[in-house]
Amino acid sequence: MAFSWIDLLIVVSYLAGITIFGAHFRKSQRNLRDYFLGGRMLPWWAIAFSVVSAETSILTIISTPGISYSSNLSFLQLVFGYLVARVVVSLLLIPRYFAGEIFTAYQLIEQRFGSGMKVFTAALFLATRALAEGVRVFAISIVVEVIFKTGVVTSVIIITLLTLFYTFEGGLTAVIWTDVIQLAIYLSGTLLALLLALRAIPGGWHEVAHLAFVAGNKLAVFNFQFNFTEPYLFWSGLVGGMFLTTASHGTDQLIVQRLLAARNMRQSQAALLSSGVVILFQFALFLVVGVTLYTFYDHFPPAVAFDRPDHIFPTFVVTQMPRGLAGLLIAAIISAAMANLSAALNSLASSSVVDFYKSYVLPGAREAHYLLMSRLMTVFWGVILISIALVAQQFHRSVLEMALTIASVPYGSMLGIFLLGVLTKRATARGAFCGALAGLAALAGVVLFTKIAWTWYVAIGTVVTFSLGWMVSSLERPADA
Repeated sequence: MAFSWIDLLIVVSYLAGITIFGAHFRKSQRNLRDYFLGGRMLPWWAIAFSVVSAETSILTIISTPGISYSSNLSFLQLVFGYLVARVVVSLLLIPRYFAGEIFTAYQLIEQRFGSGMKVFTAALFLATRALAEGVRVFAISIVVEVIFKTGVVTSVIIITLLTLFYTFEGGLTAVIWTDVIQLAIYLSGTLLALLLALRAIPGGWHEVAHLAFVAGNKLAVFNFQFNFTEPYLFWSGLVGGMFLTTASHGTDQLIVQRLLAARNMRQSQAALLSSGVVILFQFALFLVVGVTLYTFYDHFPPAVAFDRPDHIFPTFVVTQMPRGLAGLLIAAIISAAMANLSAALNSLASSSVVDFYKSYVLPGAREAHYLLMSRLMTVFWGVILISIALVAQQFHRSVLEMALTIASVPYGSMLGIFLLGVLTKRATARGAFCGALAGLAALAGVVLFTKIAWTWYVAIGTVVTFSLGWMVSSLERPADA
């Protein structure tokens, strides 16, 4: 069944509606606290949904089903590490963030190690987030290209400009409330797609389970073998997922900004911990969708073989779902893309203005000026992300793994620096800097010269950064310091 004009109308109406809804929050933006922290008046449950929406992106929806379609449910082992990390961040880092009035994660580093290390960590965030987010923006074009047969450039620019508009106008408040709506839409839409696929398969879930077993137990979750080159084994998933999410949720402004927007420390912790329940359900849902589509296409082979796993779920939506429902689910997929993109734009702008412009370019200006610069920086980063997305189309690996790999390389050094600042009193700025450089160098060697799986990157970078940083600091300071 082709994508009909009814579906197109639903998608266009959704894009227009969510953009207008987000933009109407402009009237509540009076200063940086409003624009970047929502005035710290947002409820914990909305922040929890926004955290999930921010870390999900379009990649989860189109790539995760492709992973289980090609293998099994072992990716879920990584998610168990995500849950452990939330406990670590809640107990270790959130109390430090609420000890004072800060807008970005890197102001905590400034308090501990000085302005030089704040600049280093903030710059590392800006570079990493821009690269990873550019890949996610490219993922939007995969969906739009399947639907409308348009070029990459056109689809990327349209979605980015729409998201940019309401982020520019409404700040973090618009981002979080649109995240809540978008999360509800894409989860309900995916559930509907799963039910329709099961209904179309002769024998339903019983046939899915049978074929999954015949094909090599595609419903398997746990694999307790130990191999540094395999990303989705139990220990690489648990340990790797824990380090990855501790870094992303504890040191990355994309998530930390949301946690800082809570009314107090307790609500921030509640938001982060409860988001773990939602993220577990979400990943399980998308992985089961992939296994179900494996059975569906075994019974109803596609006319043309899939050239990449990222195309499997969007193709099912466009070609198999009834009129109207296909448009609803495509709107849901695009909504996930817009949610993550708006989060990235706002966090990149907040770090640019607070950590750099306000501190070094024009300190002491009026709030109205900083608010204007925040909006201009949002536009600037929108242009940068579009440019990176156009380069990302040249690569042919899974976009989900591509984005996670990009983020994992510097995350180790970031987390190592934060742990040096929080866990030790002996660590110095020079020690932390030397440790971070060593962590980046070590991971460069790992990526270039070994076959170690990307799930271990953050753990390796963190251990090297923390260990060498502590050693250099110990040599620099006397024993009684």
